[in-house]
Amino acid sequence: MPDHPPILILTALENELDATAAPAGVQVVYCGVGKVNAALHATQAILTHRPRALINFGTAGKIDPAHDGLLEVAAVIQRDMAAMPLAPRGVTPLMNQEQQPARLESGYPGVLCGTGDSFVTAADDWLLEQKVDLVDMELFAIARVCRHFGLPWRAFKFITDGADDDAAEDWQARVHLGEELFWRHLPLVLRQFEEEQAR
Repeated sequence: MPDHPPILILTALENELDATAAPAGVQVVYCGVGKVNAALHATQAILTHRPRALINFGTAGKIDPAHDGLLEVAAVIQRDMAAMPLAPRGVTPLMNQEQQPARLESGYPGVLCGTGDSFVTAADDWLLEQKVDLVDMELFAIARVCRHFGLPWRAFKFITDGADDDAAEDWQARVHLGEELFWRHLPLVLRQFEEEQAR
């Protein structure tokens, strides 16, 4: 293990975040779109780099219309785990819920994210019932891998669209706009990691 393990930033696509802008001690890894790619690359990156923490940055569609800009995620659920009647929607069936909880918490205040392998373009009453604030396609898998390895994680999502009929066009127009906000916020996040690990 290196003397100074890096902080890993996992993001889906190069047009979301430019790896060359990362500060010293931060390693950016691209994972591709979706939960399978996210789980694969998160596992590989953790085993390769042995980081002290992992940050997920990406884009998201908003379910709560009040949200905009860059948001920190407090917790994440799976919006496309639908194995009823074996388990309620969002719950992995036939699993010990202590080992594989349906809701994964970052330990930091923020919004609730719903992850699934679909690009949301229409209303979903279940998301409203669960009080989901925004939707993405990778975070639950990343958080699950971090839980498996006992690795601290945080996540920041930039709102690109309203998860509606215009979502695809809006996402394409705005996918690159969250990068500057994230890089500006990152020094505070890194200081918080340092303070916590010094305790």
